[in-house]
Amino acid sequence: MNVARIDHTASRLANGLVLVIGGHNGRASYFKSAELYNESTGNWTITGNISIARRFHTATTLANGLVLVAGGRNNDGYLNSAELYNPSTGTWTTTANMNVERIDHTASILANGLVLVTGGYNDDVKYLNSAELYNPSTGTWTTTGNMNAARQFHTASALENGLILVTGGYNDDVKYLNSAELYNPSIGTWTTTGNMNTAREFHTASTLASGSVLVAGGYSCASSLNSAELYNLSTSTWTITGSMSIARYYHTASILANGKVLVTSGRSGTAFFNSAEFYLSI
Repeated sequence: MNVARIDHTASRLANGLVLVIGGHNGRASYFKSAELYNESTGNWTITGNISIARRFHTATTLANGLVLVAGGRNNDGYLNSAELYNPSTGTWTTTANMNVERIDHTASILANGLVLVTGGYNDDVKYLNSAELYNPSTGTWTTTGNMNAARQFHTASALENGLILVTGGYNDDVKYLNSAELYNPSIGTWTTTGNMNTAREFHTASTLASGSVLVAGGYSCASSLNSAELYNLSTSTWTITGSMSIARYYHTASILANGKVLVTSGRSGTAFFNSAEFYLSI
């Protein structure tokens, strides 16, 4: 990349390019810069800057091809601002602010095209259980049902039945969470579902072709985790599956065309990894 950065986002565009946005340099600088990766050439090119520098934000590619960036923080504090990137022009426009400032939240595309933002953290409320919806057609945000548990560092996964599964995370009451809950877009409410076998934050969650959700790794009670488990949508239960070879958190998990799940990098304590491993569902 043209700029070294952490706490940024990366979004695949409809044209096949990857858009990297914002982040931090580990010192005092928050970035407005954005750049595009071209897989065909292996090159990075600079594109338009976002209007507000930010890290710990979300970036979501919408059905109309635009990319919605929401929340995060910078030297001025926690952000509720949002903006849209247009790949055709390489420029950004502001859109309506979220109702709540937040970092470490999730943003999920629903089957109806709306974007569901959940949880996170800010200085006023601390750990958030609130959720809100962005409508790309109107450019507005509306609040929706609150989660049953406030959570930061959680995951949100779209299921084949249109529900959103939120897992784990952290809050001040319970600390590390093993709870999970489901959002129903049709009625805007949350219901609890089966608890994971292990409480965890900084984990990954991947919806497999079978419809199950694979949760892997993370951090809990001062320990890095190599454990993994599967959520069964039909039974609302979790079963333990094969453990990763290395305990890790802050890693990524990507579903490949062959159905394997590729887990890469991450850390455990003071060790940072460049290793990768595959999960193959049976």
